[in-house]
Amino acid sequence: MLDPNQWFSEIAGDTGSAFSLKLRARLHEEQTPYQRIEILDTEGFGHLMVIDGCTMLSTRDNFLYHEMMSHPALYTHPAPRHVCIIGGGDCGTLREVLKHPEVESAVQIDIDEAVTRLAERYFPELTESNADPRARLLFEDGVRWIQDAPEGGLDIIIVDSTDPVGPAVGLFTSDFYAQCRRALGANGILVQQSESPLLHMDILSGMHQAMRAAGFSETRTLFFPQPIYPSGWWSATMAGKGTSLEDFRVQDIERKSFETQYYNQEIHRAALARPEFFRPALMGN
Repeated sequence: MLDPNQWFSEIAGDTGSAFSLKLRARLHEEQTPYQRIEILDTEGFGHLMVIDGCTMLSTRDNFLYHEMMSHPALYTHPAPRHVCIIGGGDCGTLREVLKHPEVESAVQIDIDEAVTRLAERYFPELTESNADPRARLLFEDGVRWIQDAPEGGLDIIIVDSTDPVGPAVGLFTSDFYAQCRRALGANGILVQQSESPLLHMDILSGMHQAMRAAGFSETRTLFFPQPIYPSGWWSATMAGKGTSLEDFRVQDIERKSFETQYYNQEIHRAALARPEFFRPALMGN
């Protein structure tokens, strides 16, 4: 058994698996009104944020998640100007969104301000765009914010949430997706983290069905590696209001004015490819 003073382990008991990282130190621990947050210093992955016992991000591999949660959707939309991020309190997705010069505004709504303040302290590279004049950080209920948002005012909604438990449960329902669809413009795109296709197919297929039930005309899942998450294989699912999710602005990606560590047009195309076992779960989608 691994010494809990030397190792952090996230145990997925229902799958008989676990992921562990060797620790240098425990840097911070607090119980907020919403969740328990820990910041750990690891030997090989830098700083690690853990919420309610689940890995959220590490210094070493967060670029995979943040790039795939943002750039595919933004390069699929023909002209993304107004972006909303629900969750994402570590601000890494916000940083990637604001790399796009055509974005005029990006509002981030996370219910727990402590996540952002800890990111500022322990992951400052992720919060470097927080002072961008296009950015607005709100600390409130994202479901309620979307309900109150003007109809058709957003181009992209990114749901950068924790697993569908606790404060995030309301972000995985057809009612929430219907409110997102209402808030999106004619070519609007919703993208949400959608768990591991290897371990959580029930959640993933349920998301596709709920998005379709909410009125979205097309849904597509993007697959990408994420070593610190259960199984090491993760996904994000897009729902389109009018734009084809199979088409994206290849030339704009090739001419992009910013650097990425993982994302490019070949990765984008490859991420849309469906494993054979995945097709039946989507019920013809």
